[in-house]
Amino acid sequence: MTGSVGVSCGRSFRGNPTGLQMKKLLIVITCFASLHLVACASRLHLVHKIDVQQGNVVTQDMVNQLKTGMTRSQVQFIMGSPLVVDTFHQHRWDYVYYFKPGYGEPTEQRVTLLFNDDSLASITGTIHPEASVIAAGEKRGPVTVVVPPYERVEPGLFNKIWHWITFRTAQES
Repeated sequence: MTGSVGVSCGRSFRGNPTGLQMKKLLIVITCFASLHLVACASRLHLVHKIDVQQGNVVTQDMVNQLKTGMTRSQVQFIMGSPLVVDTFHQHRWDYVYYFKPGYGEPTEQRVTLLFNDDSLASITGTIHPEASVIAAGEKRGPVTVVVPPYERVEPGLFNKIWHWITFRTAQES
């Protein structure tokens, strides 16, 4: 065996050196592509997660409009129908708003209104009327709503591939 070339697993390196190099290159490319995909998955958001909204939308402006002594119909005009009305406690209305964005932390807002006969007696919960509004008893002027300009979100990787395959642009879909 002095004149023979090294043999590994019955194959000669001398006979097909490019085949072994190709296998090594294929393994390296596969590992690199897998690591790259995992590393970019958190940034690309390959899976779409929807925003979940449940309950009544409760804002600070709505709570600021509430005053003790208001009737149930006045409160319902401002706040909308309560989410929870307990049949055993007719004097208590609960407004609950839960928002869970697709990527982010969920938030929950609660407002509990207690009535004495037909008039609003107290307001408790995570949103309280602002002290300046309660003390001054002032009426707020008209509310100006500012709508931000439409911000175009760049389409994702799979969306780009789909548009490339179907020969369309993102605006055509």
